[in-house]
Amino acid sequence: MDQIIECVPNFSEGRNRTIINKITAEIESVEGVSLLDVDPGEDTNRTVVTFVGTPDAVVDAAFKAIAKASTLIDMSVHKGAHPRMGATDVCPLIPVTNITLDECVEYAKRLARRVGCELKIPVYLYGHAATRPERKNLPDIRKGEYEALPEKMKSPGFMPDEGPAVFNPKTGATVIGVREFMLAYNVNLNTRDVSLAKEIAGNVRESGVVLRNEEGAVIKDKNGDPVRMPGKLKQCQAGGWFIEKYGCVQVTMNLFNYKITGLHTAYDAVCEEADRYGLWVTGSELVGVTPKQALFDAGVHYLNKMGRNIGIPEDEVIQTAIKHLGLNDISGFDPEEKIIEYAMRKNKKRLIDLSVGDFIDEVSSDSPAPGGGSVSAVSGALSAALASMVANLTFNNKEYAQHQKAMKDVSVKAQELKEFYLESIDKDTDAFNGFMAALRMPKATDAEKQKRKEAIQEAAKQATKVPLTVLESTLLLLDVAEVVVNKGNINALSDAVVSASQALAAAEGAWMNVMINIPSITDKEFAEDARVQADILLEKVIKRKNIINKHVKKRLES
Repeated sequence: MDQIIECVPNFSEGRNRTIINKITAEIESVEGVSLLDVDPGEDTNRTVVTFVGTPDAVVDAAFKAIAKASTLIDMSVHKGAHPRMGATDVCPLIPVTNITLDECVEYAKRLARRVGCELKIPVYLYGHAATRPERKNLPDIRKGEYEALPEKMKSPGFMPDEGPAVFNPKTGATVIGVREFMLAYNVNLNTRDVSLAKEIAGNVRESGVVLRNEEGAVIKDKNGDPVRMPGKLKQCQAGGWFIEKYGCVQVTMNLFNYKITGLHTAYDAVCEEADRYGLWVTGSELVGVTPKQALFDAGVHYLNKMGRNIGIPEDEVIQTAIKHLGLNDISGFDPEEKIIEYAMRKNKKRLIDLSVGDFIDEVSSDSPAPGGGSVSAVSGALSAALASMVANLTFNNKEYAQHQKAMKDVSVKAQELKEFYLESIDKDTDAFNGFMAALRMPKATDAEKQKRKEAIQEAAKQATKVPLTVLESTLLLLDVAEVVVNKGNINALSDAVVSASQALAAAEGAWMNVMINIPSITDKEFAEDARVQADILLEKVIKRKNIINKHVKKRLES
């Protein structure tokens, strides 16, 4: 799965739409990113922009936006209600899919280096990317705001991490960093009494509530500080408010790390507290967008509570979360709009969105792609799907109770493999199209010829890597196929066998696609390594398939 990060730059302009549009146009010009939201504020004179994409593309888009903002925004005349210190005030990078905080730090540092060196803007690193403890929190860096910069930058302790240690009146300074994804999440109560929501909020938020004695006076410790009773939820801020539009109160929360306190954890905690007050929760509201994993985790949580198998299609898991959290209670919840990964793909034409008939027609046309590589990936996806089906048919069957855990594990792994192979269908075609695009590059000058040559080689390598990865993963397909062949419901044995056969078909097709691309690669070491890997992998796959055939024969004869 591709790595995805989110970027939420805050620009010190919230009134002039022409300027805002020119900045966001820079973001949209970069391939590989999706602009999700533009939120200008007149009073704050600030615009919060949200976009996502692959790390390299996000860094490029962020740099272009910061560069454009530096030419269009003059901080020397800027006024606004929100704290700020630069034309691009803050620019956090946030991990979304298949990437860690530490990996994001390297991209944040790269972006900071470019901004400092090429744009001559002082840059301070904050959050997980902070180089000093006192720069961990954004408000500490921004103290005194833009107006304090001339004096603060004279201090050795306020030297920027990147860029000149010189006050830039036009651009001010920029803060770049890394933080976890924050979810703005509200839980709805069946009351109009906001005081009850505030009490529940105090019981669940990490900071808890201030303790009072019987007379209502605040209890203090030996240092004179208020004594607090911590709340139930870590990494959670919470309060209570009344929403006139909906006629109900909400416990409103910021979840600063959904991997520690997820949507389901927060929802269940509020439900428990509401019950103590004789209230009930009617649903909840997710403000803004969310990583898919946050909803997926919630779906898995509720499936486990119901005693259902969690190795089911991703969409079913997501829908389970939406229903249990009541995300459609007061406003519509569209996964295609609210889930980052889904929003990114919405406007892309993907082969996997075609019907089976349309896909087959596309393969049968005179276009060379999709071809054997994509079809091999389809075989892999079908193999995984069949293994999952057999596991699910076995999971709740009392005759196979001793194999329930094995079936759960297999179905979960098979669903993961299915998603990998579905992505590979388009990746193989994209790789081929990339190779053809490189061949069409201009070659009128020596420089163009060299650039074209390098592009062809890079594209040829990519067109080899995709099927090689598909081939390698077929061993995992055979792992799950072997389990369902040996332990799965005997009535679905034929399906388990077809799962293994489809894995072999995927392997043989992927092997051929590696071999057909190798002659185009001039890097002899890369080519030979790919050839050897592919041969070894195919030999292993064939041996494993033969072993599975023996297991099948044994079960049929028993």
